[in-house]
Amino acid sequence: METPSKRSLTIDGHRTSVSLENAFWRALGRIAKARGSTRAALIAEIDHARPPDVGLATACRLFVLAETERSG
Repeated sequence: METPSKRSLTIDGHRTSVSLENAFWRALGRIAKARGSTRAALIAEIDHARPPDVGLATACRLFVLAETERSG
């Protein structure tokens, strides 16, 4: 089992941090690159789309899962 690593980023001018396992950080990077975007911009999109009762880290994991299932 992999330990999550925390990374800081800015969303809408506010600093925040997200703890994800490295496999999810890598997947978000690959998805962002394929879209011609950055990982921070992709996470901002995920943040704007998530329901208020879902944490950002959970939303990121669910996004990666959905993208993986859709593409694979």
